[in-house]
Amino acid sequence: MKLTTRNFIFTLLLVLSLTLAACGSPAATEAPATEAAATEAPATEAATEAPTEAAAPANPNLILATTTSTQDSGLLDVLVPMFEEQTGYTVQTVAVGTGEALKMGEEGNADVLLVHAPSSEKTFMDGGNGQDRFLVMHNDFIIVGPAEDPAAIKELGPKEAFVAIFNAGAPFVSRGDDSGTHKKEVSFWDKAELDPKGQAWFFETGQGMGASLTVASEKQAYILTDRATYLANKDNLQLEILLEGNNALLNVYHVITVNSAKSDKINYEGALAFANFMVAPETQAVIAEFGVEKFGQPLFIPDAGKDPAELGLDS
Repeated sequence: MKLTTRNFIFTLLLVLSLTLAACGSPAATEAPATEAAATEAPATEAATEAPTEAAAPANPNLILATTTSTQDSGLLDVLVPMFEEQTGYTVQTVAVGTGEALKMGEEGNADVLLVHAPSSEKTFMDGGNGQDRFLVMHNDFIIVGPAEDPAAIKELGPKEAFVAIFNAGAPFVSRGDDSGTHKKEVSFWDKAELDPKGQAWFFETGQGMGASLTVASEKQAYILTDRATYLANKDNLQLEILLEGNNALLNVYHVITVNSAKSDKINYEGALAFANFMVAPETQAVIAEFGVEKFGQPLFIPDAGKDPAELGLDS
């Protein structure tokens, strides 16, 4: 009996020990939870940093009317995503000639413009169509054509080159779309006091810079182009740079916010955010490096904050 009782007590103690051990195990498993809680502390710190993030814009939709050269060169493929990520805006880019972009602004069909026809821009601002206008960057125009250079324009100035092309009756392709590039071309014809329209060798595409370069290459014709678009498409063209480096060939870009009084649909807050982004030091640094890796030279020169007189402009 004593043996049985003893066995019973032993068995009872064994059961109690196991029970206590089982009850103690949750306490042991709680230690990792404490460690997990400790590792979660940075998340709490991160949460306190949230207020530093930019608040979502009230109206996130922004219409940018710009030139085909900024689109065809690939620059906007870099800058627009940067802007969207930093600000929360969604940009609808409409790449047209400068004349059409300015018209969109006049009609209140765009919020912000990125254009390159200073004299036309000044008229736009004087007409009360724009609210802010900032100098952004420049590159230059060049005349490209067949390597044979049938009109012998090398070493000539821009005006003399247009005269030589006219007198030689050499094929010439014009955008003919009232873009900034077309306006510059027309200014050279006007200075030469020549009108090429109607000539069998003169072709107007009514298209953007990239498409017009393709036509010129197919026809082995001369064409005035911005350097950035030419370099971006050079591998697909049978055209060589024949005239460059003249001060009259500077190609200057400004960003303009459309006057919010034009329409209650104008997103002025977004337009100003984009304008400020374009002249910000970080963006200007990106512009300065764009094209260097691929072409060995920048496609645009940043100009924010410069005196317009440095670029031969009145304003």
